[in-house]
Amino acid sequence: MSAPMETPSLLAALVAPLLGAVLVMLNKRRPNVREFCSFAAASVMLGVVITLLRPVLAGQRLVYHLFSLLPGVSVTLRADAFSMVFALIASFLWVITVLYSMGYMRGLQEHAQTRFNACFALALFGAIGCAFADNLFTLYLFYEIVSITTYPLVAHHQDQEGYEGGRKYLVYLTTTAKGLILPAMIVIYVMCGTLDFSDNIQTGIFPNTASRVLVTIVYACLILGFAKNGVMPFHHWLPGAMVAPTPVSALLHAVAVVKVGVFSTTRVMLYIFGVNQMDAFNLGIPTAYFVSFTILAASLIALSKDNLKARLAYSTVSQLSYVILGVALLTPAGIQGGIVHIANHAFSKITLFFCAGAIYVATHKKNISEMGGLGRAMPFTFAAFGVAALSMIGAPPVGGFVSKWYLLLGAMSAHQIGIIVVLLLSTILNVAYFGPVVVHAFFGKPPVGENHDAFREAPLAVLVPLVLTASLSVAVGLYPNFFISIIKGVMPS
Repeated sequence: MSAPMETPSLLAALVAPLLGAVLVMLNKRRPNVREFCSFAAASVMLGVVITLLRPVLAGQRLVYHLFSLLPGVSVTLRADAFSMVFALIASFLWVITVLYSMGYMRGLQEHAQTRFNACFALALFGAIGCAFADNLFTLYLFYEIVSITTYPLVAHHQDQEGYEGGRKYLVYLTTTAKGLILPAMIVIYVMCGTLDFSDNIQTGIFPNTASRVLVTIVYACLILGFAKNGVMPFHHWLPGAMVAPTPVSALLHAVAVVKVGVFSTTRVMLYIFGVNQMDAFNLGIPTAYFVSFTILAASLIALSKDNLKARLAYSTVSQLSYVILGVALLTPAGIQGGIVHIANHAFSKITLFFCAGAIYVATHKKNISEMGGLGRAMPFTFAAFGVAALSMIGAPPVGGFVSKWYLLLGAMSAHQIGIIVVLLLSTILNVAYFGPVVVHAFFGKPPVGENHDAFREAPLAVLVPLVLTASLSVAVGLYPNFFISIIKGVMPS
């Protein structure tokens, strides 16, 4: 890789959502202008991120230094192949989610829409800052911004359930970050003299004389400290946050929050510890088996949930660990499978939550048991749900198939039969908790005394985004090379 190139475009990507939040608040009495500002900010951020793609694909590392606190501790931005995967997903899906939230929030005549849109933009400001962090300190700073700015979204309804969910969300994420990540950062700085990410995923930043015990403790603190990754036992905040409006659930699960968690976790695994160090200290395969428990346990819990959003929430807890598992295998195929699942999961999971929101807007139903026969009244919504569910299961030709294919290849390359069994079992469980939703909707009977013929599809502003994201799930399955070509830039030449 050539020498880093300084570019202010990285700063522009941060300024766009920040300015969007300000404009939204200034136009609180003009809803059309307010929502145009949200859409414009999202579009500008996407445009800036796209301009960064060509030099990154050419092997260039882009940086922008803001200020330094200590030698080796600075707030610096960086765009490389790994960061571009997350930045592209977050910025593109923000545009789609803004359009969806317009129809959803207006359709239900939700209160505090100005606050909602402003916090939405600020959350994306934090997420794109995480994507473009050049070091652990910058990553931690923006990680905390995401936690704080999304609290008003989780507690949006301002009722007892909303406040309890928001409180659990904030307590889990801030205490794990301050109690585990901060001490780990101090130890890393003392041991290495810097918090900058390595330029090579093989080497990491620790010296050859580093204590195995100390490195292992720091590693455990960081894996658990980034609790947005949903790894058990620090996953309880995620189902609790489902009290938020559906666009927030989509933001949490597909666009920003949980993706910030798994991105931060895998960024640290590869660019702080490195493949060689993790292999030498036997950190990779134990991590893969540790998160395998989350994959299977969360799937089993999902089976027991009748509330659709709750089932989707535990599905997310399970699916996030695929990303960490793939990277923890420390094989090229496993790492690529883990990273590409950040993209594939995003498109599929946002579709699933969009569908849950569309069902609620059209029928005010939340429970799967109440949706018998509803697919005949809402065929586009439930067809999109079915497509996204196939991706979560890992069936071709949808994007999730590509993820599981690479994960299986990675497990075989690492000679880990146990991980192969975990992947196969989790696929069976995926079928068990997604399949009945679609089958019940199209072939089940309505609850006694109900006539589903009276229901229709949600308004176009809600319906079009979910059809679009479902189509994109198929597109990334049929044409996976776009993200794979970017991810190959992560691998050492």
